[in-house]
Amino acid sequence: MADSDTPRFPKLLPDAIHQAVKPGTALLRLQTTRSREGILDGAWWPRSRDIGAELPSLVSALTEHLGPITRVGLDASAWADLPTRLIIDDRVVHIDSFPVGDDTVLITRGDQDYFALLVIPPQTTPEAARAAMARAIQAENVTQAEQILIETGVNPTHTHGESSG
Repeated sequence: MADSDTPRFPKLLPDAIHQAVKPGTALLRLQTTRSREGILDGAWWPRSRDIGAELPSLVSALTEHLGPITRVGLDASAWADLPTRLIIDDRVVHIDSFPVGDDTVLITRGDQDYFALLVIPPQTTPEAARAAMARAIQAENVTQAEQILIETGVNPTHTHGESSG
């Protein structure tokens, strides 16, 4: 797709986003500030480590607010059976996996517009998840994802390879 064919979307995160992506599946929260100066642009709380079940709802919700998502970068050790691509809403979304263990998901819109989301482990309590999500969306946040999880009572050492029951 030529650059001129790519739809133009503002490089801002949407205002007042805090919604269920799909009932019972995941929760997504994005920064409400117009600047993107912090380390993270939001947080995602999937309900399992099954990427085929979790990723379509996330990508659909992000596409609605940010425009078409082309790539998703994930920690390979945190998810079960990562494919190299999925077709979501009739679009191919490429999945990059790395053994980074950094508790984030990287979303690519277009060719070079990246969004970093904190991944809240599925087994996290609602109170800890809300606290971690609130920290992740602060505009001035310079705290790394793993440290946010630790400081909000989420145990990041149990985030990889587990599924919720």
